[in-house]
Amino acid sequence: MSAEHRNSPPETRDRILDAAERLFVEHGFEGTSMRMITGAANANLAAVNYHFGSKDALIQAVFRRRLTALNETRLAALDRLEAEAGEAPLKPSRIVEAFFGTALALAADTEHGGNLFMRLLSRTYNEPNAFVRQFLAEEYAEVMDRFLGALFRALPGVPRTEVMWRFHFMMGAMSFAIAGIESVHAMAGMPYETDDPAKLLPRLMSFLLGGLRAPLPDFGASDTD
Repeated sequence: MSAEHRNSPPETRDRILDAAERLFVEHGFEGTSMRMITGAANANLAAVNYHFGSKDALIQAVFRRRLTALNETRLAALDRLEAEAGEAPLKPSRIVEAFFGTALALAADTEHGGNLFMRLLSRTYNEPNAFVRQFLAEEYAEVMDRFLGALFRALPGVPRTEVMWRFHFMMGAMSFAIAGIESVHAMAGMPYETDDPAKLLPRLMSFLLGGLRAPLPDFGASDTD
């Protein structure tokens, strides 16, 4: 290892992460080459290898840089709610706010990279990349276990399978709203540039809570069609 690489400043690592994050949003993981990343970061391949070792490790570092803090914030919010409630189940709306509200607040951050990261995370939900999905499943394991468990207790009259489906639908709604917001505005003729990204949180939270409270599906009626 050369002295240049041993003394590579932290700014180089941050530039690489910033460039990779932006390019992954624009081109996807498969469509982004290491050459593209090093060019955008004004760094060489040796610096990328020194800081991350491989493209897969770089992808993991891009996610962990913000996802770890996001999930810690979610768990801390759930801890506070459960401590306040004692033995009583939480209100479903508070659980949804603790999980999705924190993510939407991050998506509203256009100054410190939160919005870009949430667009990347949302795009990932809709792209068939086995490595990334497995990695995210591991990163989300504790969070999903805690939040689904809280929803099961909060909705004892709703079958657990339905709770999981509704959570899945809510994740999809949030992901599409964040990742596809420009295309939605274009189709509807709405000026995205003049809209306030912070308004996405109350709009989507209202929609998510409506879905969670929807009547259970009538499978018997559908079977007779």
